[in-house]
Amino acid sequence: MDLPESSVSRADEGRTPRRVGPVDREELVRVIEQSLYSLGYRRAAAALEAESGVPLYPPEHDRLLLDVMAGRWDACAETVRAVAGVGDADRAVAEFLLWRAHYLELLGTGGDAGLRRAREVLRRRIAPLGVDRRCVHWLACAMVSCEGAVAPEAVVGWRIAVFLDLVEVLPPWFHVPSGRLEHLVESAVTKQVASCIYHNLPDEITLFQDHKCHEQHIPSKCAQILCGHNNEVWFVRFSNNGDYLASSSSDFTAIIWKVEKDDTLTKKHCLQGHQKPISFVAWSPNDRMLLTCGTGESLKLWNVDTGECNLKFGGSVDYIVSSCAWFPNSEKIVCASSEPGSSPNRIFTCDLEGRELEVWAGDRIPKVSDLAVTPDGQHLIFVSCNDIWIRELPKGREWRFREKQAISSLSISGDGQSLIVNLNSQEIHLWEINEKSTVPEKFKGHKQEKFVIRSCFGGSDSLFIASGSEDSQVYIWKRHLETPIKVLHGHTMIVNCVSWNPARPHMLASASDDHTVRIWLACKTGSTCS
Repeated sequence: MDLPESSVSRADEGRTPRRVGPVDREELVRVIEQSLYSLGYRRAAAALEAESGVPLYPPEHDRLLLDVMAGRWDACAETVRAVAGVGDADRAVAEFLLWRAHYLELLGTGGDAGLRRAREVLRRRIAPLGVDRRCVHWLACAMVSCEGAVAPEAVVGWRIAVFLDLVEVLPPWFHVPSGRLEHLVESAVTKQVASCIYHNLPDEITLFQDHKCHEQHIPSKCAQILCGHNNEVWFVRFSNNGDYLASSSSDFTAIIWKVEKDDTLTKKHCLQGHQKPISFVAWSPNDRMLLTCGTGESLKLWNVDTGECNLKFGGSVDYIVSSCAWFPNSEKIVCASSEPGSSPNRIFTCDLEGRELEVWAGDRIPKVSDLAVTPDGQHLIFVSCNDIWIRELPKGREWRFREKQAISSLSISGDGQSLIVNLNSQEIHLWEINEKSTVPEKFKGHKQEKFVIRSCFGGSDSLFIASGSEDSQVYIWKRHLETPIKVLHGHTMIVNCVSWNPARPHMLASASDDHTVRIWLACKTGSTCS
């Protein structure tokens, strides 16, 4: 017989529901209690237990703890057998932990009586459990050597350890895992951040509301146009500490710009000395030196403080250096080159005096268009035609990924776990730097058919990818999303290269054939972009 709606309401009046949405009320209360105790709010936790009527630990927990500490092993075994939700394998492990504890304590007491009782426990309690025979064999050997035996003065600490081991085997409801509430909150925040397309400000996370960033958190406002070059700007790169920006041009110069505290950039040095366009620059990890590659010229090393050229690599022979990279100690570099005439392609390392240390040459070395070293110095990565080569250092083990289209450039994430390559098929592919990586993530929308376009990782935790484009625009993607989330307009010719400031995730630079470098900023919290 169905009760009237009013009767059902009165029957339930004053009764606390077992579940709050998908969450079990008692589980929630226990998790809160455990967190309060761990944070040191013991009176608050005890008050919550009293008011809610929900104890932090079930009766079986306290009973097992008391029996373990008292050495009542038969009672412990009965409790373990009565605990609900324990599979046969886990129950056997739990009982093994109990009887092993009893066995080793008996060995510790010494004497014939102790050995006799220990032998009985091994035969009647442990052997029938069917645990790993090697464990049983070790325990049997311990009877002779007394290895692992528990001395009487160590019994208390030993039993505490036994109880903690038991808790790991029994179901979660038996003992709330340490830090469970914190883990749940952290997981929820992490999931919200991961699903937030525009997340780029780490300090914006709060527990007081669901996390959601505005698109203005992405660099999208052109705050400054740098006009120091008088020809196409081919390359741009922020220093590792974010305090400087280097740009290079087909006007044969490179410029070091200082990033001021107010996010404006001022010219620090104009590096002159190349006789041909400069196609590539590389900051040393300590940001004290800068390498420049000239088209068909030898490599030059510059002092960032003084703007002076400290070294010209290559001696009397001008290597055609296509790319270069630093090792983490700022004392060694690696270059890819081809020499005039019919000499083979080369990859070589050298010190800051120009002395070659290692050389890889020969027919098997392809013509390298770009290379990089991971921040930990463990992997050398280079690209050639359609291939991405990864060489594990110092072991020399190699593997490669093959693309269907020609690769024009390479960039590595800040954590050294991922790489991206620009393809002439107007796609950017992201690969994980491990042998198991098989299918890359793809990013589309920009234009690239004829020229070298360089992309980069950037933003908070390298969550974004930015790239130049032949249609004079800058494209920004969120990792794992194929289509752009932002397109920046302003340049009037091809955008050749972009660089995201590693220390200021709200700042992005772009270099263009229109002779300029543009600085893009995100709007600050509470402000409005014009």
